[in-house]
Amino acid sequence: MTFSLAARCPETGMFGIAITTSSIAVGNRCPWARAGVGAVTTQYRSDIRFGPLGLDMLEKGMSAKETVAALVAQSEFPQYRQCAAVDRDGGTAFHCGADIKGHNAGAEGPGCVSIGNVIANPDVPAACVAGYVGAKGVFAERLLAAVEAGLAAGGETQPIMSAALLIVDKERWPLVDLRVDYEERPLRALRRLWMLYEPEVDHYVTQVLRPAEVRPLAERQAATAAAEARVRAMLAAG
Repeated sequence: MTFSLAARCPETGMFGIAITTSSIAVGNRCPWARAGVGAVTTQYRSDIRFGPLGLDMLEKGMSAKETVAALVAQSEFPQYRQCAAVDRDGGTAFHCGADIKGHNAGAEGPGCVSIGNVIANPDVPAACVAGYVGAKGVFAERLLAAVEAGLAAGGETQPIMSAALLIVDKERWPLVDLRVDYEERPLRALRRLWMLYEPEVDHYVTQVLRPAEVRPLAERQAATAAAEARVRAMLAAG
């Protein structure tokens, strides 16, 4: 009951995942990423252990294909698991278990991979890849465009209710970790959160690494006000 896209940004080396589902709090269970290492998604009857295990494998130098194969090989119930990985070279791989109910599929593109289960049709992951590849803007915008394209292509068989956006850059902590845990139209709410958060991204890195260089509060407030105006325009447009 989930579809997602994981990618490595070729320009920045960031890793990120955008994901959505009809169940609660998808961001707590399914997307995993580590700076300079890669990204892993674990879906369907999600084995949350796949996330940290997969990232450890990638950090040891295993490729995405080797990592997915190893996760499947060590799983007690591989027939119920769906997972995907992106490695530090932009290599990708995915697995769809034989006992996943309903339409399920995966699709790969340059430095990106999408998987979905209990989706309206098998073309949803390919639509996510096309949405990502064809999108403009910063990495987060392209990730959001991916899952929005998947929803436009049919999405799930049930209404989606939670969504998440996870991005890592150079530090061990996430650059972006935004979650909509349970509400109608979660992708719209996630985009709203990103629009409000984007002006603060650099600030939260600067205050850790170079606290003396933090922008004056008035500048940040002006940027936030501008972001709020853009959000209001988006909401008014429907």
